[in-house]
Amino acid sequence: MTKKKSHTDPRILRTRQLIKEAFVELLEEIDLQKITVNRLAERATINRVTFYLHYRDIPDMLEKMADDMIDDITTIFNNASINQTSSDEISWKVIENLLEYIAENSKLYKSLLASKRVTIFRDRLTLFLRESIVTKIEEKGKSSHILTEVVKEDILIWYETSALIGTIISWLHNDMPYTPSFLAQQFSLLHHRGLNKES
Repeated sequence: MTKKKSHTDPRILRTRQLIKEAFVELLEEIDLQKITVNRLAERATINRVTFYLHYRDIPDMLEKMADDMIDDITTIFNNASINQTSSDEISWKVIENLLEYIAENSKLYKSLLASKRVTIFRDRLTLFLRESIVTKIEEKGKSSHILTEVVKEDILIWYETSALIGTIISWLHNDMPYTPSFLAQQFSLLHHRGLNKES
C-alpha cells in the first residue's frame, strides 16, 4: 500500500488533497446530498474534468478516501512493533500512534469520522479495529484474556471495539482535550483494570 502511494505523481496527490479539503469544507456548510461535483470542483479550484480523472462520482470519492484512511492506519499498525519490547507495549503504542495520526488530521476526521451524516469512515475504522482486536485475541490465546467462563469472546470483541471507536469520536467532539499519549495511557489503564477485576 505504501509503495503505491510513494510512486503516485505529486500533482495527483495535490489535486486529491484539494478535493478532500473542499469536501470537508462543504460538509461543514451543507448536507451531503447537496454536495455536487460542480460545487466540489469550484471549491477545490479545479474543473469537472479533473475531478472525473480521479473519481467516478461522489460515492466513489468517499470509498477511495476511506481506502486511503485505512491504508494510512494499516501502515501505522504495521510499523508499531519497532523498538517495543512486549505485546502490550506494542498494542498501546499502536493506539498512541493512531491518535497522533488522527490529531494531525483533526479537521478532516472531526468532519468525517465523527460525522453522523457520513458513516463510511466510522464504519470502516470500526471494522478495522474489530479485526485488529480479533487478531490480538487469537495471538494471545484465550488463557490470557478474561474469556474462559467469565466473558464470551464475541462480547469482548464488541465491547473493546465500541470502547475504542466511541472514545476516539468523543475525543474529537470535545476538541481533543487530552494528548494522544495521555489518552492511550488511559486506554491501557482501563483495559488492565478490567482484566485485573476479573482475575
